Amino acid sequence: MGYGNKTYQAALQELEMRKRQAEEKADQARERFYTLCPRAKEIREQMAQNAAGAAKAVLSGGDARAEIMRMKDRGLALKAEYSRLLEENHFTEADVPPQYQCKLCRDTGFVDGRMCSCLKNLQRRLAYDKLSMSVPLENCTFESFSLDYYKEDEKIYRQMEKVFRACQSYGEKFRADSPSLLFKGGTGLGKTHLSLAIAGKAIEKGFGVIYGSAQTFAVALERERFDRDTPQEEDTNAQLMECDLLILDDLGTEFPSTYVNAALYNIVNTRMLTNKPTIISTNLSLKELQDRYSQRFASRVTGYYGKLEFLGKDVRVQQRLRRAQVKQGS
Repeated sequence: MGYGNKTYQAALQELEMRKRQAEEKADQARERFYTLCPRAKEIREQMAQNAAGAAKAVLSGGDARAEIMRMKDRGLALKAEYSRLLEENHFTEADVPPQYQCKLCRDTGFVDGRMCSCLKNLQRRLAYDKLSMSVPLENCTFESFSLDYYKEDEKIYRQMEKVFRACQSYGEKFRADSPSLLFKGGTGLGKTHLSLAIAGKAIEKGFGVIYGSAQTFAVALERERFDRDTPQEEDTNAQLMECDLLILDDLGTEFPSTYVNAALYNIVNTRMLTNKPTIISTNLSLKELQDRYSQRFASRVTGYYGKLEFLGKDVRVQQRLRRAQVKQGS
């Protein structure tokens, strides 16, 4: 899952904090228990010695089986006494050992060298939280998208209904090798809303999503290229190439730059060659894409991406007018 190194490291840090808190809480409970009942501490030490003795018996040869059985009986007796002391001092078996949130990996993030599901889920949650901080992700869902704003023109309504159904299907069926999409149309027609609705579905499935405006990415790319004070762990270019789904919003609104144009072409081309889906939204025509970037860039986008044409009147303007009318009516 392409969440990027920052998200991965943040997830590991949170797991480490969980692990440390669970162990510290258990240590404190154990110390309280041992203070009330010193015999319990002696038993734990004897249990450890007994286990070590069993291991030595296996290695030493001789009548190891009889020795192991004897030590097993002793271990069971010690455990029974320890449990009785816990109960007498109003503790339970769960109070003393660390209570890890994930029983599979004990909050380490890995089981037998493989990433645990808890680490995968935590990365997904952090990615969702990060995206939600920058955009109103919870407000941009398929359920909250309304086709009512396109009903004045039947042709426009049919087209936007087609666009909506295509985006909804894309989000529901999203995979790591889903096709890339090009959203074309004027400002305020729902391009951002539907791209974020797709992002939400992809994140729910456990995929790593990076969303941002072309302007935001352009600033980050140039800063990291030319600013020596940029932290080394920041690598926008790598994250844009490696994430499972890249959403590049408002292409064409960024400040023109030869370096940024080349970087964007490299990102788009690399993702195309590695079959990683990208969603680009723009209000530029094919001719404007060619003039602004290059014929190669326009050819990649228009030839490889599935195109969805957004039509209608600016929804935000319509919403303001409706609010004004309601206010006047009241």
